Amino acid sequence: MPVTFTFGEMLSARSVIGSTLAELGETHDNLWVLTPDIGATLVEFREKYPERFLDVGLAEQACVGIAAGLAYDGNIPVVSGMLPFLSMRALEQVRSDVCYPNLPVKIIGTHGGLVGNGGSTHYAVEDLALMCALTNMTVTSIGDPLMVGEVLRQSMTMRGPIYIRLAVGKQDVVLYEPGEHDVRIGKGIVARDGTDATIFTHGTVVAQALQAAEELAADGRSVRVVDVFTLKPIDEDLIAQCADETHGRFVVLEDHLAYGGLATRIADVVADRGIHLTAFERLGIPQVYAGFGDDEELRDKHGYGLGATIAATRRVIAQPSWPSSH
Repeated sequence: MPVTFTFGEMLSARSVIGSTLAELGETHDNLWVLTPDIGATLVEFREKYPERFLDVGLAEQACVGIAAGLAYDGNIPVVSGMLPFLSMRALEQVRSDVCYPNLPVKIIGTHGGLVGNGGSTHYAVEDLALMCALTNMTVTSIGDPLMVGEVLRQSMTMRGPIYIRLAVGKQDVVLYEPGEHDVRIGKGIVARDGTDATIFTHGTVVAQALQAAEELAADGRSVRVVDVFTLKPIDEDLIAQCADETHGRFVVLEDHLAYGGLATRIADVVADRGIHLTAFERLGIPQVYAGFGDDEELRDKHGYGLGATIAATRRVIAQPSWPSSH
């Protein structure tokens, strides 16, 4: 089976953000970049367009509120910072100042999931549930640093707000060859094809899902991996297609609370569309505060590491399939 990804090549998603925003600043003279004191990677934009760059200091609520005011005045504001604080400390401002009037504010940041070893106060693990609950908000979670630039470019023409979730963003694995996949907000990516089961995933653990599929291939198992980098609006047609083509066997892997994130979004689609599944397993953070440690170590500790992903996929494949998924 052909492998459609490359491991080993590392790239900083933060550097992609900085260079992309500097590039977009040339073609969008109403593009503003704001940060709550997390601006080290925004130097290119700041130096080229100092009049459109604003560092408000450690004040996420003020940052989002100012971004909303700029958007009311016809500008395209990008807020760049740490997502644990942009998603929670500034939640009221995101909801009432940005989403309610449906303003084109882009919220992009790092520390999505159990990355950075910062402890529970510095992990964004409830963020996708919160952002998906907000009216008008588009929600993404990106694992390949090269995709960040494309998503930012597409977001420039969006009428409403978007949330862009990244890992730490310093050394990220390049998953796809440039141009290999059609990256479109709202559409999932079949990162690896297969017929026995589907692993749905996003963000920091796409690489882990691909590794699990590769190891299962050694046992003759054909596992599809779908990168659901847009959680809202979610690609419902692709979910239904995977149910048909992989015998209704689903595993959902995510670096987020096991309930409220991607698994919940997929379960809603399955229920709403009456899709018959053979088996469904969700792998994510249980209802605990995860503690300190390396992210790979913490995934193993909390039951959604590589070994757990392989074991869950084996279990769903072992289930006898429905005659038809619909």
